[in-house]
Amino acid sequence: MIVRIMGEGQVTLDDSHVVELNKLDDELLKEMESGDEEGFRRTLGALLDSVRRLGTPLPDDALEPSELILPAPDATLEEVREMLSDDGLIPG
Repeated sequence: MIVRIMGEGQVTLDDSHVVELNKLDDELLKEMESGDEEGFRRTLGALLDSVRRLGTPLPDDALEPSELILPAPDATLEEVREMLSDDGLIPG
């Protein structure tokens, strides 16, 4: 799957990593619902770090359709809330 981190670029990520990322996504959703800004920052950072660590960056000039779009590291709680679906940022 191709994942875009807004403001950074795209990475290819094996579908087998979705379970691990979903755990962080679920935690992020709980923190957002409770208004836990500190937890939100920590978990968003962990989610993005995991995508960077597990993924392989695409060249800057690659223009592939992204199957998943994640917020920038400095996104606000409100900006991320607008990106959410019922499943969080990561479907499944």
